[in-house]
Amino acid sequence: MTNRGTKAVVLLSGGLDSATTLAWAIGEKGWQCTTLAFDYGQRHRVELEASAAIADANGVTDHRVIRVGLGVIGGSALTTDLDVPKDAADDGDIPVTYVPARNLVFLSLAAGLAETVGAGKIVIGANIVDYSGYPDCRPEFLNSFAKTALLGTKAGSEGRDMEVVAPLITLDKSEIIAMGLKLGVDYGLTRSCYDPDEQGMPCGHCDSCIFRQAGFEALGKNDPLPYPKS
Repeated sequence: MTNRGTKAVVLLSGGLDSATTLAWAIGEKGWQCTTLAFDYGQRHRVELEASAAIADANGVTDHRVIRVGLGVIGGSALTTDLDVPKDAADDGDIPVTYVPARNLVFLSLAAGLAETVGAGKIVIGANIVDYSGYPDCRPEFLNSFAKTALLGTKAGSEGRDMEVVAPLITLDKSEIIAMGLKLGVDYGLTRSCYDPDEQGMPCGHCDSCIFRQAGFEALGKNDPLPYPKS
């Protein structure tokens, strides 16, 4: 059921999942969306340009970027000079591309923005199928954060909503892409690679590239982004 008066803050990284999430929030739910991206010292900064382009393509008039120095914390291949794993098998451990406290920090700032703009929904493209190694993408974490946000905000104390919505949480990559194509997502605008080249093009060998390519292949579709022939 849609609610054209509902306001939402959508975390928009510029990747495939977040672009699909925004399209769902607007096209499926009819929510009025403010989009939020983070400049957190990530090596794949091209995603910030992608997030702005995706917001514009979806008619979003309020797109914001917050700078957060997660590189100071370190501990991740995405914010330090640690090597991004390539063509690596999933061994079940939390991968080195996990960024400590990233979603905890991002959701906290999104909750503050939601209070300011009067939004009762925080929408995130978290997914447990492809990224099961990331503890901050689990439903348990998201549900717990939503309760904490209600306890620690003026909005919650006044009885207003502060719901964390993760529409992709149980979908695999092909299901996410299928949803996005149905909603008209232009995946050529998105950037998913953890270790892009100087032109911002994908490496084709990191986990994110592998999951993305497999999703398109499962649907018999071509990814609109170019990959190295090797």
